[in-house]
Formats: sequence, C-alpha cells, structure tokens
Amino acid sequence: MKALVLCGGAGTRLRPITHTSAKQLVPVANKPVLFYGLEAIAEAGVTETGIVVGDTEKEIRAAVGDGSAFGLNVTYIPQDAPRGLAHAVLIARDFLGNDDFVMYLGDNFIVGGITGLVDGFRAERPDARILLTRVPEPTAFGIAELDDAGRVMRLEEKPQMPKSDLALVGVYLFSPAVHEAVRSIGPSRRGELEITDAIQWLIDQGRDVRATTISGYWKDTGNVTDMLEVNRSVLETLEPRIDGSVDAYSELIGRVRIEDGAKVFRSRVVGPAVIGAGTVVSDSFIGPFSSIAEDCRIESSEIEYSIVLHRATVIGIGRIEESLIGHNVEVTPAPSIPSVHRLILGDHSKVQISS
Repeated sequence: MKALVLCGGAGTRLRPITHTSAKQLVPVANKPVLFYGLEAIAEAGVTETGIVVGDTEKEIRAAVGDGSAFGLNVTYIPQDAPRGLAHAVLIARDFLGNDDFVMYLGDNFIVGGITGLVDGFRAERPDARILLTRVPEPTAFGIAELDDAGRVMRLEEKPQMPKSDLALVGVYLFSPAVHEAVRSIGPSRRGELEITDAIQWLIDQGRDVRATTISGYWKDTGNVTDMLEVNRSVLETLEPRIDGSVDAYSELIGRVRIEDGAKVFRSRVVGPAVIGAGTVVSDSFIGPFSSIAEDCRIESSEIEYSIVLHRATVIGIGRIEESLIGHNVEVTPAPSIPSVHRLILGDHSKVQISS
C-alpha cells in the first residue's frame, strides 16, 4: 500500500497567515499539523508516500525533505492549481501504479492514527472505504447518505440541502478501481474534479464502497477556530518537561513544557502550554492552551488559548486570547494619546461623559 498526501490547497481560510506560509505547516503544539499525518502514515506501516504540492512546494519540501525523518520515502507530485481531490489522484497515477493507497489531506488532524483502518482495508480489500463523522454544519463538507443497513447510497460535495449530517473525514482508502472513476467524471459546479463524484461513480457501477463512522476526534484545520481547537486537544496530552531555564521568581502550574534554550523570568505559566526553544518570556502570564513557538519574545503581556509562531514579539499587551499570531510579527502598545472630547452642542443640551 502507498500513501497520497494532499498539500496543494491555497489555505484561503487561514489568510493572512497563508499568504506567506503553507497551511499544512502551521504548528499545533509547536509541530506542523502535516507532521502528525505523516507520522500516522508511517505508524500504519506505509512507507512509499507521494505528496501533491502546489504554490507552497518549496516550503513543504524544506520541511519534509525526503521523508526519512518520518520513516517514509517521499515523492513530490506538482499540481499546477487546486483542481479538486480527484484531480490529485489523476495526476498521481504514475506514482500510485496498481497499488492500493490511503489518501490523506495534509491539513486534517485525527486522534488515534489510521493503523486500524489501514489494516482493515488490507484484510478486506473493498474498492473504497470512506471515513464519516457527524458535523453541525454539513453544508461545508462532502456529505454521505447511508441506507438502513449502513451502506453508502449517495455522496454530495458541500450540498445546499444536505441529506444527512455525516461528513467525509479527510482520509480515504482506495483500490486501483478509483483510477477509472477519476477518469470518468467531469468538473463539478465548483469547476473541480470532486473525489465525492468519483466515489459516487464507483457506487453507481456496483463497486464495493464501504463506510466507517468514527466517533473520535477529527478536525479540518482550515480555519483559525479549528486550528486553536486542535492545538487545545493536542496540549491536553502534553507531557510536562523543563529543558530550558525558569528563574526562582516564576511559577509553572500544571502540564508545562519549556523547550531547550527557552528562558522564563518573573512570569507565570499555567498549562497545558508549551514555550518553544530559544523563546524568552519575562514579566508575563501564559495561560492554558497556549503554544509559543521558537525564538519568540513575550514581555509584560498576557496570552491565553493562542498560537504564536516563531520569532514573534509581544510586548506590553494587557491580554491576548483566541489568537493566531504569525511569524516575525511584532505586537506592541499604541502611542498614548490624551483623551479629548470635541463637542458641538445645541441650546439646552444635556450631555453625560464618563470619566
């Protein structure tokens, strides 16, 4: 079995962060979300991995390299534009050959890995297996409709009138039968080759398409809210460790990791939280579910439930919550301006101004 990892999307929902960075490389608990997927693939015993890349190819290559750090052998497959998940399968035909494969969306996060799913597919060998989970807003996802016996009847991408709340999770398992399917479909109303249409083609042809509904944790980290939620989930499992330095005037509470070279002065850190290598925190409060990346400077500030990317500076800020702060960002107080009221009042007016 091989793996096909999709990293070609533009990441529009994470802008402006993704104007200068690949969405798959935004860190969760100080590790790029893509790395969790690559580790899950390796743990499932799959080594031959193709990564579909687009405009951020250079960044993805620099981060992943040849894959050896993950126990993988990586082949890069350029995609000229995001043309749909089925298009990614189409252009990866030479790499995939006639092998079964798992397709993994590089910005998705699944707790518990995919080993059991891969083992089950190898043993049963249906033509396709999809993963489903219930979502509160099905119009934002590919949606599956099942019959009373749990068989897949119909799939639709981002339907205006969803027939169910079962969304397709960003992991798919395919036999070589899918190659005929992706060649047989046309672009959707969105102008893309949808993997849902390809799977529907398999269903219509009477092929064996099975579904597994998962109750575990899954997130598409394509927006800030979900990215922060995944960060929270990962930090819940954090093992406390102090590899950096913490002075006698600082206090660490709960599961806190201080990475090598980080320094904490006269500050309070309440976990779960991680302070990245080379970062300096002084006279500050770092609250729960915060990830501060490498080589940051946090001074006289309060940060909670936030992700701060590497080399960012936050100085003299009273409180930051539910925020994603990008690479090399500087956050400082605005210049103090005297409070002034300019009034033009008619006769017999009454005005109350709070002090």
